[in-house]
Amino acid sequence: MQKNGRFVIGGGIIVVFLVFMGYFFTQSSIGYEESLAKVKESGKTVRATGSWVKEKKYEYKNKVFSFYMKDETGNEMKVVYQGAIPNNFESATSVVVTGKFVGDVFEAKDILTKCPSKYEGSDAPPGAGHPDGITKSAN
Repeated sequence: MQKNGRFVIGGGIIVVFLVFMGYFFTQSSIGYEESLAKVKESGKTVRATGSWVKEKKYEYKNKVFSFYMKDETGNEMKVVYQGAIPNNFESATSVVVTGKFVGDVFEAKDILTKCPSKYEGSDAPPGAGHPDGITKSAN
């Protein structure tokens, strides 16, 4: 009987641990929003994707980086980030920011940039290929 009691107690501890971990991870999860309008409405920490509005120059003063970004539908928002400008910001094809709105400004905790792929849009002239004349197989 003592053996069964140990299994019940051990199983109970495991169940309590799993419930606690499930609750903890769901509370700390960050929502993902495609629309900047929804980002403004949420009031929570979210991750948003868009592109830098190049017509509006970015600023970097006193270790604060700010820029404007827009989504696919043209909605714009000002992003402020306490940190350095990402290395490839000017050549990025898209920007992913994590943070939340405070007033009229999105305060970013993290900024990720997506660079253009080196495999897209090859500038090789027609007929250029492998120096040994090897062509791509039809497979």
